[in-house]
This record gives sequence, C-alpha cells and structure tokens, in this order.
Amino acid sequence: MKNNLLSIVLGGLLIALGLGSCGYFIGQTMFNAKVAMNIAEVRGLAEQRVESDIANWQLSFSNRSKSKQDIPALYQLAEQQQQEIISILKANGFTDDEIEVGLIDYNYYEYRDENQTVVDQDHELEGTISLETTKVRDVATVRGEVNKLVAKGYNIVNHSPTYRFTKLNEIKPDMLKVATTNARIAANEFAENAGVSVGGIRSARQGNFSITDVGEEYGDRYKIEKDVRVVTRIEFYLTE
Repeated sequence: MKNNLLSIVLGGLLIALGLGSCGYFIGQTMFNAKVAMNIAEVRGLAEQRVESDIANWQLSFSNRSKSKQDIPALYQLAEQQQQEIISILKANGFTDDEIEVGLIDYNYYEYRDENQTVVDQDHELEGTISLETTKVRDVATVRGEVNKLVAKGYNIVNHSPTYRFTKLNEIKPDMLKVATTNARIAANEFAENAGVSVGGIRSARQGNFSITDVGEEYGDRYKIEKDVRVVTRIEFYLTE
C-alpha cells in the first residue's frame, strides 16, 4: 500500500515538473516571439548632387531657293557651311570622334491654290551636325560661337543640348550606406521615445534611384547639375 502511495506521489511530482518545464519553455517561446514582433519600420533618405558627364547637342542648317536650277549652288553652299561649323567645333577643342556629320538632305515643297494649281515652290538643302562629348561645360561656349554665323546670314537651328549622368553605379554603394545610417538614426529616435533599444535589421527594401535636374521636380535632360535621390525602407528589431 505504501509502495503504491509512493509511486503515485512520485508520479505526480514528475508530471508537475514536466508541466512546469513545458510551461517555462512555452512562456520563453512566447516572450521571444513577442520580442521578435517588436519592430520599427523607418525610411532612410540619401541625396547627392552630381554633374553630368555626357552632353549631346545637335544643330541644323539649311538653304532654300525657288528655282530647281539653283540646287547645285545650294549644295556647294551647304558643304561650305558644314565645314565652317566643323572648324568652329574643332577650334573649341572637340575632336572627330565627338562630331557626327549628317547627310545633306534635299527637300522639295510646293504650294497650291484652291484649284490645286502649283503657285510656288521651294527647294531646300538641309544638313545636321551632332556632338556627343564629355566636355559638358564647353558646349555652351561653342554654341555661342556657332550662333555668330547667324549674323552672316546662315539659317541655323541651334537645338538645346541635353545632359546625362551615367555613373550612377559608382555612387550607389555609398548612397545606400548613407540611407541605411539615416534610417538607423530615425529608428534610434523612435526607440528612445519608446524606452527600447534598436537591434539588427529584419528586412530592407531599396527604393528606386531618381535623377532630376537641380531645382526641378521632374526631368533630367537640360541641366548639367543633377540631384540623385534614394529612399530605403528598413525594418529594425526592437529589444527591451
């Protein structure tokens, strides 16, 4: 009888110990899970001002006549103007590798009255010259030099140059580091107010890099200086 009672008591103690142990581990697991769910999601911003490294510029020139017989003379004049423009570009430090000379195109226009009778016509020869260069600051100077040909009677269309920044991959790593640092600063401010500490990173999402002309909200084509911007979204663990 005593042996049976002892067995029952020991069995009860073992069960109690087992339940207590299970309770400890369950409680610890719940505590850890609770801590793991304590996170702060913050955004980190990084901005950097850069200078374009590629400039593209195009100009066109044309000459017209009412007579088809003048086409040979127009062609000779177009070639002369073409060479004069190229000489200006080279005098300002641009090379053959940077200069692209387009073909001289012939365009014919005719004008009709209400009876569809031809009352006038124009014969035009038009040429284009394009420039792609890394000397972005020199483009404005040479545009001014070419515009002086207008005073000589040249019909020139001096298109606005476009500027591109092509070295984004070179600055991405440093910008992401700055964005992550700024995100942690924001998380620390949040944690301090909440009476907790910031732990490791739970997840991170990199936003798109944007490039815009300085002072503009949209567009990145017409100014030499650009603003590069990226926003990262990072989740940090918070610990008590």
